[in-house]
Amino acid sequence: MTDQNQAPVAALLLAAGGGRRLGGRPKALLEHRGRPLVEHAVAVLRAAGCTRVHVVLGARADAVRDRAELPGCVLVDNAEWERGMGSSLRAGLDSLAGTGVRAALVSLVDQPGIGPEAVARVLAAYTDESSLVSAAYDGVRGHPVLLGAGHWAGITATATGDRGARAYVKEHAAAVRLVECGDVARPYDIDTAADLSHLE
Repeated sequence: MTDQNQAPVAALLLAAGGGRRLGGRPKALLEHRGRPLVEHAVAVLRAAGCTRVHVVLGARADAVRDRAELPGCVLVDNAEWERGMGSSLRAGLDSLAGTGVRAALVSLVDQPGIGPEAVARVLAAYTDESSLVSAAYDGVRGHPVLLGAGHWAGITATATGDRGARAYVKEHAAAVRLVECGDVARPYDIDTAADLSHLE
């Protein structure tokens, strides 16, 4: 048994979006520091200590596989990616079923301002499969989030459209441990053409 399989927390990178507001440019393929954004996002997760990384692909998945170097990652195809982030989260959690993983650390491909320090803080807050942890920026919930396996069924049942786990986490707000990351990360999204200025 390898160390990868023994890690209780797996990283789940949601990278299926088609970049509708970016003229149909898939976010995973946007260039950042000379490489596809999805590579940068995986490198952040690895640097934070995530040994098992599942990457959910959707828009132009074949092109992402061709262009991005993602060694050691489990690539998950979400055929329903156009239905929004909820479908990607469900596909990702389904891919972890039966692996023995006890929690998923969920991050988004279009948030390059969130680096290893913030991810490591959220990861360190894991206790067991009942864990619900969220990065916070000046007290406001953001990503990444850590979802214990005990919550996956409830999240899967409520993850629709672009909401992902938001409805479930809001409903269980009293159980969520907030980890302040505003001092080490900037939680902007790459959603519009104006946001492309954040890429290097």
